[in-house]
Amino acid sequence: MAEHDWLSERFAEHHDRLHAMAYRMLGSPAEAEDAVQEAWLRVTRAGTGQVENPGGWLTTIVARVCLNLLEARRNRREESAGALPPEPAEPQARIHPTGQASPEDEALLADSVGVALMVVLDTLTPAERLAFVLHDVFAVSFGEIGPVIDRSPAAARQLASRARRRVQGAAGASQAARSAKRDIVAAFLAASRSGDFAALLELLDPDAVVGEVRGGHAVAAFFAGRAQAARLALVDGVPAAVWSHRGLRKAVLTFTVDDGKITGIAIDTDPDRLRDLDIVLLPAAGEERR
Repeated sequence: MAEHDWLSERFAEHHDRLHAMAYRMLGSPAEAEDAVQEAWLRVTRAGTGQVENPGGWLTTIVARVCLNLLEARRNRREESAGALPPEPAEPQARIHPTGQASPEDEALLADSVGVALMVVLDTLTPAERLAFVLHDVFAVSFGEIGPVIDRSPAAARQLASRARRRVQGAAGASQAARSAKRDIVAAFLAASRSGDFAALLELLDPDAVVGEVRGGHAVAAFFAGRAQAARLALVDGVPAAVWSHRGLRKAVLTFTVDDGKITGIAIDTDPDRLRDLDIVLLPAAGEERR
C-alpha cells in the first residue's frame, strides 16, 4: 500500500510534463492521454526497486509507450499505402512566427514542436521523432534516449540532428506563409470594420465562399461594416478572427487563403468546439509598439 501511494504521488507530480511530452511526440491530445494512462498501468505492474530518479524513470516508460504507438501508426500507413490519401488539412500550429514578434508570438515561438510542425514530424521515423522531441524540447540526455530507441547515445544524437534539420527547414518555410496570412486576415478585419467595400474586394477571390454566400462581391457586401467586435487571433496557431460578446467568445472565423486571396471563410459558433480551441488574441495593427 505504501509503495502504491508513493507511485501515485510521483506520477501525479510528473503528470503534466508526461502528458506534454506524449502530446508533442504523438500530436494528438487523445492519444497523449491514452499513452499516459498506459504508462500508469505499466508503472503499477512494475516494481519500483531502487528507483533513484522517478522523473527519468517515468519519462522512459511514457517514451516507450509513445514509440510503440508511433510504430503501430506507421505500420498502418504502410499497409494502406495503396489507397488514395485524404485531402491534406491546412497545417495548424501553436506557433506563429512574424518579423516583428509580439509577446504572444514569442511565447508561441518558444514551443519548438508546435502543431504546425506535426506535418513534418509525421515524415520522420519514430526513432527520429522521439530523439528530437525528448532532447530538443524536454532536455533528456542522449544517454537516456539511446536505450528507449535501442540505439547508442551517438546514434540517438545523429537521429535528433537529422530530425532537427528537417524541422528547422519546415519552420522557415511556414513562417513566411503564416506571416502573410496574418497580414491578410488583419487587413480583411480592418476593411470590414470600416466598411471599405473596395478593400474587401481586393482581398477576396472572385469565387470566395462563406456558407451560402458565394462570390467576392456578395461576400464583401456581407462583411462590410460587420466585424466591429472581431479580433485578430491565433486559433490552434493559425491566423483567424474571434468574435466575442460581453467577454464570451461566440464565433471563430477561419480563413482559407490561396495565392494571396481569401477563397473561403468558415464561421463556427458551436460552443463545445469553441471551448476546445486554443485561442490567443493578437494586437491589431499598430498596437504592438504601444
